[in-house]
Amino acid sequence: MYDFANSGYTTVVLTAVFNAYFVSTVAGNAPWATFAWTVALGASYAVVMAAGPVVGAWADAHAAKKRALAASTVLCVAGTALLAGAGPGDVGWAIAFIVVSNVAYSLGENLTAAFLPELAHPGSVGKVSGWGWSLGYFGGILSLGLCLAWVLGAPGRGSTTAQAVPGTMLITAAVFALASLPTFLLLRERAVPVPPAQSQSHAFVRLARTARETARYRDLLAVFACGTFYQAGVATVIALAAIYAEQVMGFQTKDTILLVLAVNVTAAIGAFAFGYAQDRIGKVRALRVTLFAWLAMIVVAWSATTPAMFWVSANLAGLAMGSSQSAGRALVSYFSPPERSAEFFGMWGVATRLASILGPVTYGAVTWITGGNHRLAILATGVFFVVAIAFLAAVDERRGHAAAYPPTEP
Repeated sequence: MYDFANSGYTTVVLTAVFNAYFVSTVAGNAPWATFAWTVALGASYAVVMAAGPVVGAWADAHAAKKRALAASTVLCVAGTALLAGAGPGDVGWAIAFIVVSNVAYSLGENLTAAFLPELAHPGSVGKVSGWGWSLGYFGGILSLGLCLAWVLGAPGRGSTTAQAVPGTMLITAAVFALASLPTFLLLRERAVPVPPAQSQSHAFVRLARTARETARYRDLLAVFACGTFYQAGVATVIALAAIYAEQVMGFQTKDTILLVLAVNVTAAIGAFAFGYAQDRIGKVRALRVTLFAWLAMIVVAWSATTPAMFWVSANLAGLAMGSSQSAGRALVSYFSPPERSAEFFGMWGVATRLASILGPVTYGAVTWITGGNHRLAILATGVFFVVAIAFLAAVDERRGHAAAYPPTEP
């Protein structure tokens, strides 16, 4: 249910609506607008990289994942609602609350993932992760569908599409707040806190211990490296899909929203189906398949000259996105000791947030340097998936799991 709740944020704010609105309306299509958007995201992810492992280790030590998740949720909901105040020229306001809301969203994503080892046996983490991602995309569909209805109703209210966008931020915040309630009402914190005498500075002690044990977790570290690069590509598509659709393919806001609605359906299918597949064929092999699917999507998007071709590429992205996000989360869970799950998912958060800086900022820099060549920028994104495939080749699935669950431990 938390995956269902928070997906509206990425779908509406980062993927389909507010990003394109920021470039075209808030920044007035200035030459630096796309770069400014990617730098704002990069700044937020830099904060998460610093805070994520510390918050995760603290939550493990105090058995406080649920409390930390509640705080991040309140902050993200408030930051999203305040984005409704961003109009033409309000670049500073928009950037400030993108940073606030995205930091909170990202920390919450790490914390909710850290519950996975408590909720599923190691052999089932793939399908349980897939259930969550799949249901999450339907949460994105709900938020985006309500926003589409609001945008389509703009003429009847005597306003324009651009003037309707602030209202979509309030809708997204409300859906997030309401849909997250089952998590906080029903989910039980199963972890046991560290004794008070040992809790002082315990987050840093745990991180130092992990640093000393890097050789033991070399397969997990290879997954982190792989994740950094493939998530750079994924983050680029999430952050810039609507901008690409409008700037290159000539889509209007309502066209982009309809496209992203369809992509959420294919992403849900990909996450659900691959959740079962990865438990059967192996999590590493399943992730490798999805990375090749991403490469195919990049080629189709780069060569697309008609809306139909772009729809094909977008739905390829949906299938690959749902499956790769689910597979990555499941693989980290499979390689993480349950008593240190929040800490390790905090580190996974460092990898994915570094990716979220690397990918979109690279894309934005390419468009700036080339005078707005979005096709070259999307082609450059494919390099990230090639490097990720190379890192994944170094991962031994059995060895990685054995490091987290030694045979001598029950």
